[in-house]
Amino acid sequence: MLRVSELKSAVSATASGPLIALSGEADLGTAAALGELLSAQVKAEDTNHLTLDLSQVSFMDSMAVRLLIMAGRLLRERGGTLVLMQPQEAVARALEMMGVDQIITVEGGAWRGSA
Repeated sequence: MLRVSELKSAVSATASGPLIALSGEADLGTAAALGELLSAQVKAEDTNHLTLDLSQVSFMDSMAVRLLIMAGRLLRERGGTLVLMQPQEAVARALEMMGVDQIITVEGGAWRGSA
């Protein structure tokens, strides 16, 4: 039986900018929706800081990581930032192995730098 991935999102406004709370799996099956969501937020003229809450994301593949890197790059070009918050252990491990922590701020959760 073919299993279909699902990624849910909720966007809210904070004082520093949009907060996107994701839940589910970020993979090839959900990449198009994630890409559209990130693109819409990054392209908004007033977005200089974007935070993604990854606390409910159980899996993230290289396609999803690539989308995060591209969003982070676009924000940096405008002087903005992307912050990834509260990744679960499997996601934190994937981010670290791919070197994402060298170009995007990752905080809290199972991240190795959290207290």
